[in-house]
Amino acid sequence: MELLAPLWLLLLLPLVALVVTYVVMQRRRRRYAVRFASLPLLDKVAPEQPGWRRHAPAAAFLLAMAAMAFAAARPVVELRVPHERATVIVAIDVSRSMQATDVEPNRMEAAKQAAAAFIENLPDTFNVGLVTFSGSTSVLATPSTDHEAVAGALEGLAMANSTAIGEAVITSLDQVASMAEGDENLDVPARIVLLSDGTNTTGRSPDEAAIAATEAAVPVSTIAYGTQEGTVEIEGRLVPVPVDVEALAALADGTGGQAYTAESGDELAEVYEDIGSSIGWRTEPREITPYLAAAGFLLALGAGAMSLRWFARLP
Repeated sequence: MELLAPLWLLLLLPLVALVVTYVVMQRRRRRYAVRFASLPLLDKVAPEQPGWRRHAPAAAFLLAMAAMAFAAARPVVELRVPHERATVIVAIDVSRSMQATDVEPNRMEAAKQAAAAFIENLPDTFNVGLVTFSGSTSVLATPSTDHEAVAGALEGLAMANSTAIGEAVITSLDQVASMAEGDENLDVPARIVLLSDGTNTTGRSPDEAAIAATEAAVPVSTIAYGTQEGTVEIEGRLVPVPVDVEALAALADGTGGQAYTAESGDELAEVYEDIGSSIGWRTEPREITPYLAAAGFLLALGAGAMSLRWFARLP
């Protein structure tokens, strides 16, 4: 928490003095009562003691004063608030290695289900696009707020050879740039969420793509999907297709994004949920002076109400 006008906290000094005075007066009152009356007589004269109620109005009043002093100091806290707008490009690897069955029913089917849920759960005001890549890239859905249509484009993906991760990032950046053209609001955030299970084998390198993404200020979050034991059958023989976790993590780190790994459909769903949470929200400073002032007013009102209810007087 930050205070924009911390000198106003000096108002707490007289409040501390008031607390000390109250405590001292309460102790004196007890001593005088015991000195000038026997305990049995006190029980007969005042059989019902107010107990904690005696101090409740004073405590509420003192808390009200403290809240108002902090309000005068104008505190600022970091609050998590939702983005009103954003552009998200979902890039999915459709190379033949995605047919591996180390993830049930296979990598591709599980990835499609998780990506569809991710797209549909993003805030309605977000523009979402879909890019697929193998040896080349395809834009299956340009960025749009019609999330259902974008998720529907995941059906019937065609598999092909090779993996062009760098090209997928460049194509996704082109889609982000197309949304920015003619938009007066240049502060709309963008994010690329790229899922792959392999190593870049063709096209521009992930390093080149990372430089381009950094220059465009678009973080790339990567998901390394599958296990190291994955295999696919090609021309009657099993070919190992381990996940290149390090290369995908380097791409994410180089662009300011986050690197994830997932070895099952459930883990992938959790990853997409975490990404959605981080994309949909931002942290920004907010002044909470009105809230503290309102709290002080309500506490003071409560102090008065308690005092009138129990003692028929204002504090």
